Amino acid sequence: MSDRTLIDAEKRRQPSPVRPRQGADPVRSDLGRLTVQCADRPGIVAAVSQFLTDHGANIVESDQATTDPVDGQFFLRMTFHRPGLQAHLDDMTKNFTKALVEKFEVTEWSLRDASTPKRVAIMVSKYDHCLLDLLWRARRGELPVDIGLVISNHADLASEVRTFGVPFVHIPVARDTKPEAEARQLQLLQGNFDLVVLARYMQILSADFLDSVGCPVINIHHSFLPAFAGAGPYERAKERGVKLIGATAHYATEDLDEGPIIEQDVVRVRHSDNIAALKRRGADVERLVLSRAVLWHCEDRVLRHGNSTVVFS
Repeated sequence: MSDRTLIDAEKRRQPSPVRPRQGADPVRSDLGRLTVQCADRPGIVAAVSQFLTDHGANIVESDQATTDPVDGQFFLRMTFHRPGLQAHLDDMTKNFTKALVEKFEVTEWSLRDASTPKRVAIMVSKYDHCLLDLLWRARRGELPVDIGLVISNHADLASEVRTFGVPFVHIPVARDTKPEAEARQLQLLQGNFDLVVLARYMQILSADFLDSVGCPVINIHHSFLPAFAGAGPYERAKERGVKLIGATAHYATEDLDEGPIIEQDVVRVRHSDNIAALKRRGADVERLVLSRAVLWHCEDRVLRHGNSTVVFS
């Protein structure tokens, strides 16, 4: 049985999948979101605001930032209400391209229906705390996501994942089979998801995988980067005698644990804490940091800038 056939079979026999709870509020269903990145100059906010007004939209939230005078980049995020948005979104997209993209030399931008949850796949190994936290938050409606798949290199968490109505696919990974395993993973992911989350997936993804997956990949690392990158951060933290440990959510790149950072947090530790205690304390921080990063990404609050980010949290 192919992986795709397996997923279809699981969907038929499982309870309703994890999707955000949404009410029948028509205002919510007509919310749009626009993000813009370009060189900073006068008149950008005025022009974008006028564009939305001309297209029957009312701005309900607006955030902006600039890196001036360092390199003069401008970042804008606007949420707007436009009655009947779905019927007008294509025209708004075309008109924005004609009216503003060339004029302001816009390098990155997005205009989308904010009421449509982003499609998310999760990759995990044996640690379940981040995975189950994301599934739980999505089921409660705290995350605006549609979690459609969990992939793991171990079979341990299959039954727990399936209680949430989410398909679980076990794809073993060994050193000599890693290319084949990644090829199977890509068959399931490419074109089907808006975001992949590594919820303590303890395998290093290849540059080819990251180039081919077709969507951003968010990883949670169990240390306050750049300290203790790589394996065994809690053991190294104990050896070093640190008084704070932390977690870092970042976009995955081919450079291990060096991608653009989205969110970080720390917790104080005692000299008497052993490694097991550090891991318990750290797990709480990992859950919070990863859930914030996923939330902010899916609400279009994170704009990448080189190897850094602007986060409108």
